[in-house]
Amino acid sequence: METVAPAVDLVLGASACCLACVFTNPLEVVKTRLQLQGELQARGTYPRPYRGFVASVVAVARADGLCGLQKGLAAGLLYQGLMNGVRFYFYSLACQAGLTQQPGGTVVAGAVAGALGAFVGSPAYLVKTQLQAQTVAAMAVGHQHHHQSVLGALETIWRQQGLAGLWRGVGGAVPRVTVGSAAQLATFASAKAWVQEQQWLPEDSWLVALAGGMISSIAVVAVMTPFDVVSTRLYNQPVDRAGRGQLYGGLTDCMVKIWQQEGPLALYKGLGPAYLRLGPHTILSMLFWDELRKLARRCQHQGT
Repeated sequence: METVAPAVDLVLGASACCLACVFTNPLEVVKTRLQLQGELQARGTYPRPYRGFVASVVAVARADGLCGLQKGLAAGLLYQGLMNGVRFYFYSLACQAGLTQQPGGTVVAGAVAGALGAFVGSPAYLVKTQLQAQTVAAMAVGHQHHHQSVLGALETIWRQQGLAGLWRGVGGAVPRVTVGSAAQLATFASAKAWVQEQQWLPEDSWLVALAGGMISSIAVVAVMTPFDVVSTRLYNQPVDRAGRGQLYGGLTDCMVKIWQQEGPLALYKGLGPAYLRLGPHTILSMLFWDELRKLARRCQHQGT
């Protein structure tokens, strides 16, 4: 993979993922609602205001208006900028140090970079999840937090739960992004190299990055969805006065309760929208990142 300065990768990675977020945020809203629907209830015992991808998009638009499909966008952009800026920066450092050339190096580097990014971006993801879950009473799923804005949500959480409250749920977010990042960065690099070796496409064509992103997105969704469901539940659950979750005690407790009370397939709730969101987001973010890196390298060469 072409080398650029880690600081440049920070800016390019954050910019690419924020751009992708603008297009995929409506899918994130639908996915969040589906993952919260029927929380800790056996299948068939709860109303289902959201049924499938297309019907769920229509349901969100009817309940919240077309703008409702972009709920939590500001928080989503903040999260993407923070998380992916850190993630791509540390992954670039690993590439620069030659760690990704070692056996399993891309997986380890991607996992560590993803964990660091998830920790830094956790407060933004917390607010994004809670904002996207909010809707009218007739269509509500999961706990409703009634935030008015991103800043208002951060202020409320800070005031009621303290600094630690802003990182509530990070125990689910770090594994989520760790496995997703490892799968994404490792499979994108190898898939792109494989496509180039086949010589089906011009080596510098954006279609090479597109093909690599399409392959990478399948791996990301397969390993990330269970952690994504758990992360959504942990972030959105109500808390007591001490800031402790009232439904789940942490990652393992959440997984066990979902498995026991909703069944194992519940860990893949929202899989369709998850792929439709994570797939395009992975493809677009990796494509934008790859093309921006090429542009940065050309600028570097012209300056020397």
